[in-house]
Formats: sequence, C-alpha cells, structure tokens
Amino acid sequence: MMNRKRLLAACLLLVAGTLIGAATYRPIAIHLATPKHKITSRGAAALAANSVFWHTFHGAQYDGIQNAIEALTRVYLATPNDQVTAARLAWLHMWRISERTRLDSAPATITEDMLVSRRYFEEAVRLDESDPRTLGFLASARMGEGAIEGDERLQRTGYFTMRDAIKAWPAFNLFTAGYVESGLPRASSHFREALEWEWRDLDVCTSVHVDRRNPDLTQLIDKVKDRRACLDTWIAPHNGEGFFLNMGDMLVKSGDWQTARKIYANAKLLPAYSKWPFAALLEERIQNAPANVARFNGYDPDPRTGMMGNSAFSCMACHQQ
Repeated sequence: MMNRKRLLAACLLLVAGTLIGAATYRPIAIHLATPKHKITSRGAAALAANSVFWHTFHGAQYDGIQNAIEALTRVYLATPNDQVTAARLAWLHMWRISERTRLDSAPATITEDMLVSRRYFEEAVRLDESDPRTLGFLASARMGEGAIEGDERLQRTGYFTMRDAIKAWPAFNLFTAGYVESGLPRASSHFREALEWEWRDLDVCTSVHVDRRNPDLTQLIDKVKDRRACLDTWIAPHNGEGFFLNMGDMLVKSGDWQTARKIYANAKLLPAYSKWPFAALLEERIQNAPANVARFNGYDPDPRTGMMGNSAFSCMACHQQ
C-alpha cells in the first residue's frame, strides 16, 4: 500500500514538473520566434496592385472596392510582410464601411469591414512603427470597432493610441482625431475635445493662434509649412477642402453656424477648389448652415445632407480626384 502511494506521489510530481516546465518554456519559445520584418523592395505584382488601389480610390469607384481587395489580398498572401499592401487593404475596408450610405441597404455584415480594417492596420503598424499616419488610422479603427461591439476597453485603447499619434505628427493626426469623434453628441466632452483638436490643427498648420471668432485664413494659407499634412497633395487631392468641410460641419453641429460659414469659406482659398467635386455641396452648406444645426444633431438618412463623417463622401471629400 505504501509503495503504491509513493508511486502515485512520484507521478503527480512528474506531471507537475512537466506542466511547470511547459509554462516556463512557452513565453521563451514565443520570444525566440523569428519576428516579421517588412520587405525592403516591392515586386511587379505589388506595384500593379498598388496601381489598382489608387485607380479605384482616387476614382471614387466604390463598386470596385471588392475587386481591389482581391488584387491586394493576392499580393499580401504571397508577401505577408508587405507593410504598404497591408495598409492599402486596411483603407479599402475602412472606405467600404465609412461610405456605406452609398448602398440602398447596408447589410449588417458590413461591420466586419471595421474588424478587418483594424487587423490590417495593426499589421501595418507592427511592420513599420515609424509611420504616424498609420498609427492614427489604427486608432480610428480600434475606436470604431469598440463602438460597434460595445467594447469600452477597445475604445479607450483606440483613444490613447490616437493621443500617441497626435504627439507623433500633430498637423496630420489632430484632424484625424477630431474627425473620428465628429459623430458624437455635441454635449459630450469628447465632441468638444474633437472640435478643439480641429482648432489646434489650424494653429499648428498656420503657426499662429487662429482667431476663433473670425477664422479668415486669407493671409495664412500661403505660409503653411507642413504642406503634406495641411494642404492638398497627390494622395489627398482635396485634403484642405475636406478639412474645412468637416470642421464647418462640426461647428454647425455645435450650434455656431456663424463661425462655420467662415470656416467653410476658407476652402475657396485653395487653388484646386474649382476642380473639387464637392464645391457645390459646400456652397449649399454655407447657405443652409442655420437649418443644418438641427439636422446635424438628429438622424438624417440623406447621404448628401448629413455630416461629412457619416456620409457618402466621408473619404472622397478629400481623396476623390
């Protein structure tokens, strides 16, 4: 009987030792695994898929999103350490859910695009932590996914990721941060913070403290130093116009439609304004600003009259050629 007890005790000790050893080995094994590193050069297939992306995106070809996703996914599967392709895929999924009001009836499954977008942005950041633009987009995706899933922890993670992105590149990510929270109720502290972020972005871009009551930038546009973040670029052909459209919408929502009209009008100072596909819409915004206060604070199913952040042009206001 005693021998059987000793044998059982020995077996138990052996099992315990094995388990402890496995628990100790697991983090070491994971740590020693070869990490992914982004590729240093991109092949012909990647460059061709990249062209498909820009043709679709700049051309506002919403119906072509799935074909572009297919082309880029084939490249990503062949080279899963391609940071650029990962970011492009993230953007396509983000675009599809962001402009879902283009659809006659958006399916419930379109929310999956936010999850996939977050996943690809996370991968893009992991492969290249030096790009603050991608960090800001990742923050947006985390906040969006957290809101969809009722996950407050994920929302807060996204929020503090966004603050890191602002520190990394204020001129670029102050706009991103404010835009993401433009859909919140105007009485919320986060909406007020988002509007202040837009004002701070103007300050950073112009290198002066812009007059909050009379934000006329006529004498300041040509003095902007960070033109990549603050003005129109090849990537965002109407970056500045989109900024003023969104900020004007946020001011209208806050109830200050008088100042909103002045912010809207700054878009006309940009050289490409006459070619902007949404110039007529901005003129309507200026005219209808008083009436839009109530509209922007309620539910508006019209994809043209709702706020930019929840419209059929939420991405294209800046990116459509």
